[in-house]
Order: sequence, then C-alpha cells, then structure tokens
Amino acid sequence: MLLTGTVVVDAGTIIEDGAVVVAGDRIEAVGAAADLRERFPAHERRAFDIVAPGLVGAHVHSVQSLGRGVADDAELLDWLFDYVLPMEAGLDAEGMRLAADLGYLECLASGTTTVIDHLSVHHAAEAFAAARERGIRARMGKVLMDKASPDGLEESTERALRDSEALIRQYHDTANGRIQYAVTPRFAVSCTEACLRGARDLADRYDGVVIHTHASENEDEIATVESETGMRNVHWLDEVGLTGEDVVLAHCVHTDESERELLAETGTHVTHCPSSNMKLASGVAPVEDYLRRGVNVALGNDGPPCNNTLDAFTEMRQASLLGKVSETDSTAISAATAFEMATENGADAAGFERVGALRAGWKADIVGLTTDSERATPIHDPVSHLVFAAHGDDVRFTMVDGRVRYEHGEHVGVDAGAIRERAQAYAEELFAER
Repeated sequence: MLLTGTVVVDAGTIIEDGAVVVAGDRIEAVGAAADLRERFPAHERRAFDIVAPGLVGAHVHSVQSLGRGVADDAELLDWLFDYVLPMEAGLDAEGMRLAADLGYLECLASGTTTVIDHLSVHHAAEAFAAARERGIRARMGKVLMDKASPDGLEESTERALRDSEALIRQYHDTANGRIQYAVTPRFAVSCTEACLRGARDLADRYDGVVIHTHASENEDEIATVESETGMRNVHWLDEVGLTGEDVVLAHCVHTDESERELLAETGTHVTHCPSSNMKLASGVAPVEDYLRRGVNVALGNDGPPCNNTLDAFTEMRQASLLGKVSETDSTAISAATAFEMATENGADAAGFERVGALRAGWKADIVGLTTDSERATPIHDPVSHLVFAAHGDDVRFTMVDGRVRYEHGEHVGVDAGAIRERAQAYAEELFAER
C-alpha cells in the first residue's frame, strides 16, 4: 500500500506532498510522493491530508470504559475506592470483554495504535483476547492487589503472582509480537512488600516482560506509603525493585528532588496523564524538570472515568498547555516535544522497538487525518495543528502492524455498533445495582 499525504509528519521531519510505502507489517519507504509513485506503481493507494505515526497511550485502563462519567468531581482515593474499584469488582468475563473492546475501538478510531493497559484483578484473559482480535498493539497485564483492597479484588500474594505468570506464558510476545506483557501491581497502597518484590522477580524471569504501576499521583497516597514504610513513594518502589529501564510509572505528580534524581539515574519511564491529574485535582507533574534530567516521559489518558475520553490528541494539547502554565514559560513543552511524548517516547516506555515513527524498516503503525474543517484552516505548522487543534475524530485511517483497522469512519471487520449497544446495556445493568 502507498499512503500519500499533503504532508507526512514525523518527529522532526515534515515532507510536503509525501508518501509512506507499506509492505507486510513494515514501512518500506518514506519520501516524496512523486518519487514513490514511480518506484511502486502497482501498490494500492490511499490519500490523506496528513499522514503521521500512530499515537501511543502509555497509560490507559480499558477495563474502566464502562464507567465513563460515573465518578465526576471526586479526588483520587475516594474516586478509586468508592467508585472505580467496586465497578471493577462487579465485572464478569463478559463485562471485561465489552470494556476492552470498547476501549480499544475508541483508541483505534482516534489514532492510538499502541497502549500500555493496566487491566484489573480478574478476567484479564478477556482483554488479551480483545487486543488480539481488535488489532491494537498492547503492553498489558493483570492487576495485583493483595492488601487494603475492596471485596472481590483482594487476593493472596501467591495467587496474584501465579495467575500473572500463567498469563505471561499464554499471551506474552504473541500476535506477531504485537501483544506483550507488563506485570502490573495496582500501587504501593494496595500491594504488600512481598507482592512488589514478587513482581520484580516475575519480570526478571521472562525476557521482555516489564513492570507498570502507579506512583506519587496524590498527596494522600504518598502519606499512606510513607506512614507504612518510612519512605517516600518512589524510594519505596526503588527499595523493592520497581525502578529501572523496564519500569513505567504512571503519574509521578508529587516527587521531591531525591526522587527525581532517582528516576533519572535508574532510567525509569514516567507516563504523564494531564487530563486525569487535572480532573482529579491531583496536581501538576513536573514534566519539564523530568525532561531536563533526561527522564523519558510519555503520555497517557488514564481511564474514562477520570478523563472521560481516550483521545490521545487531547493529551498532547493538555500536556503542552499545562506545562507552560506550570513553568510560567511559554516555551515549555513545545508542540514538537508533546508530539514526541505521544509517539516515540511512548513506544520507548512500552518497550516496543521500531515503533512510534515513520521510518523505513519500522513497524507500519500509521494514521491518516483530514484537515477539511474550519478548525484546520489555515495550517501554518502541521505539528502545531496536530497538538493544539486536531481531534481524534479527524482520523480517517488507522493501520497497525500493516493491517488496516479503521477506515472511512468504520472499524474494519468489526460490528462496532453492536458492541456499543451491548456495552450500554451492560453498563446500565451494572450501575443499576449500585
């Protein structure tokens, strides 16, 4: 397939009247459209206003898709323990599958081709099946919770680790490498020391498995961890082995100087979730400082109940604007930086090689967008447009691993309408009982 764009946008590169050639699951060539049409005359063609890499949602909760809008105007721990965790506990296998289907379809329709997905304690296999069938690229894992957790979610340390290992053996590095595993303790508040150390041991025993958890999102969370361990959150996670180049920490809103130094020294990845942090009034992550220190910062939407969308374009805009306000510096978190956070930085955090950019030999994860709107007129800088003006509903084409998953407003090979109808009915019944 030959995909042409009025502009082809990549990190640091803009090609006017450009094209991307796809062969199998890889990008074969990127360059001027006229040259590539001549070199590949028999290729099937698609034309768009903008061609760009697929975006990376480096922290999402697909399982929470059925709770969109049920927990507004609450702070983090109340939001979590009073609303979200009881919802997760009430999901059966059908609910998990519907939630995952809904979340992944929303991502694909709005240009997100890769996610790091923090699932739930039970029925994680349903989400793995959904990711495989819907075609999204995913780093994902069953949640571990072995203390201070609601009924229906707390389980023994042994079972949590045993069931995680079984999922690793079944799903890790499958679907042509598109599905990868992350060991996912919920956070230090709901995990014992044995559980956290067990997560590190489990990741170490399987090549390519990483660790993903929440950290330092809320001041009450930090106070709880410090009262139990005598350490601030990031130091405690480091003590039990949950820092390093194979660790992704979501949020990291409230960190002190020593914690920031530790994140940089260990090469730990951070996922910034600006919309969620604003909605839950958790605070503003020191993203510019992390970047200055060389910490890899990616972007995530978090879950629909605290966002209420999985549109990654929203997070690019919010990250840049919030960074400027936080630093009182109009040059902080430029459009180019935000775009890189949503593409290559996210792919690095997720541990996917040759993902997040449009380059020969890289994975063919590509989106095509329209600019046929007043909001897109005029365009002086395509990267600025993508970060500050574009929406997920501008996406007209989504390809993952060389396969078209969304085109002309429709999910390829999926009855999305039927899934939405079933999800609506299931959600109504689920919350009618509360």
